[in-house]
Amino acid sequence: MDTSNIYHVIGLMSGTSGDGLDMAHCRFVYDQKWSFNIIEATTAEFPEDLGKRLGQAHLLSGEQLCLLDREFGTWMGEKVNEFCKTYQLGPDAVASHGHTVFHQPQKRLTTQIGCGWSLMQACGLPVINDFRTKDVLLGGQGAPLAPVGDHFLFEEYDFCLNLGGISNISMISNGQRKAFDTSPFNLLLNHFAAKRGFPYDDQGKLAKSGKVVHSLLDQLNTLPYYTHTGAKSLGREDIENSFLPLLESENNAEEDILATLVRHYAEQISKVVLSHTSKPTSKLLITGGGAYNSFFIDELSEKLGNKVLAIVPDKEIIDFKEALIFAFLGVLKLRKEANSFSSVTGASRNSCGGTLYEPNLIS
Repeated sequence: MDTSNIYHVIGLMSGTSGDGLDMAHCRFVYDQKWSFNIIEATTAEFPEDLGKRLGQAHLLSGEQLCLLDREFGTWMGEKVNEFCKTYQLGPDAVASHGHTVFHQPQKRLTTQIGCGWSLMQACGLPVINDFRTKDVLLGGQGAPLAPVGDHFLFEEYDFCLNLGGISNISMISNGQRKAFDTSPFNLLLNHFAAKRGFPYDDQGKLAKSGKVVHSLLDQLNTLPYYTHTGAKSLGREDIENSFLPLLESENNAEEDILATLVRHYAEQISKVVLSHTSKPTSKLLITGGGAYNSFFIDELSEKLGNKVLAIVPDKEIIDFKEALIFAFLGVLKLRKEANSFSSVTGASRNSCGGTLYEPNLIS
């Protein structure tokens, strides 16, 4: 086999849930089609102070945000360096999603911090980051980008659902890859679990103990976001401006809010899936931290009925699929091939996004 079609790349994912930095060392092989292996993977927890500042990054001054951008890039590079030494890895490059602070594509704005130069200097490897900006400047949403990986790496599934801070779905519709954010997810679940003293709702136990507030459910289901068709994405700003004020407008118990959110998510996601399936039985792959919320999985499965089989894969894919996919987007950047689909984002054309930082360019 042509070794020029074999790539070893570390993918880094810092999601909106703020759980930590996922690192996956992946091997990709192209031989008529793509195949992959996750060689090693781990999650580095954020130091308490860093995690707190990342969670509040959108509230920082310009100077403070610039400093955090550099610091976070250096911290990621140090973690990559430790990861490589621990497992004796020699990757071709590192592909970093960064940590999203602002996402307002209607203003041509998307910001993921984690300075590429700082990251590269700390790990000594070529680094690719800033995958979203080019698509946004081409009129797209800049998100979701995972569907490119779904298309080439997980083609045996009819739908790929990722349950992170925000949930997004990917599918083939009318011969084209389509994808969009379906609803908030852990950003809101974690927020209300924290009010009860928990970092997250383990297996959905708090939600299961609550009761659905039907008046609140109706208001959630009629929010303007759900009436939009075509390419669309959610950002932290949408959560804070549209969802949280509604959820906190009445004095409902946290357990009841969580139960209502789970029902809301199950209704919105099942509506999307069922409206796009034409097979007698379709397969839905579920990954991301929300895949461990067994109460939600049960609610979703009930809504899907026997037309769609909800599949929760092994832990490695659940936890590291996004890091895997950003590693793959890095491979496509190295090959100068499209890693953003206009059919997904609404941009004027497919594009090859990302900025490459190479150690040998530093004298």
